[in-house]
Amino acid sequence: MTKEDKAVLIDELKEKFASYSFFYIADASGMSVADTNKFRRMCFERGLEYKVIKNSLIKKVLGDLNNGTDYSEFNAQVLKGFSGVIFTNEAGNVPARMLKDFYRTGTDKPLLKGASIDSSLYIGAENLDTLTKIKSRLELIAELAGMLQSPGQRLASALQSGGGNLAGVLKTLSDNKAE
Repeated sequence: MTKEDKAVLIDELKEKFASYSFFYIADASGMSVADTNKFRRMCFERGLEYKVIKNSLIKKVLGDLNNGTDYSEFNAQVLKGFSGVIFTNEAGNVPARMLKDFYRTGTDKPLLKGASIDSSLYIGAENLDTLTKIKSRLELIAELAGMLQSPGQRLASALQSGGGNLAGVLKTLSDNKAE
């Protein structure tokens, strides 16, 4: 690969890393061709992009990103051996859930090495369960809207139900006075 080709590739990768809010790095070494194809198909079906990228290129790109995140510890611990990157903009938990679903097919690969979720870094496979529980932006907005609506709905229903009871009591009292 010539220097010019490498520069073009690095520019493309910079754009990719800058345009995606979430990325996971996994080690798929030792996977069979059939398992790799199955994994790539599963990524495609869920709207994820999976690319195998050299660690040196990932380090270069992450070092040049200006998003306020320090990737030095991430680079030192995660970027060793074989690295495949899973990109998504949908939700930070989608790749983690996909990995867990893929493990249910009877394989323990690809192994999660690390993830970057909105500039928060997670290092190691032990964070997979935590990553599956991260809520997407839309889920958080829906939860917040539900919490904000709840007191108003309770007040409205209390007034409606209490109003009917109060009207019944007043009618009974007025009927008793008339007699």
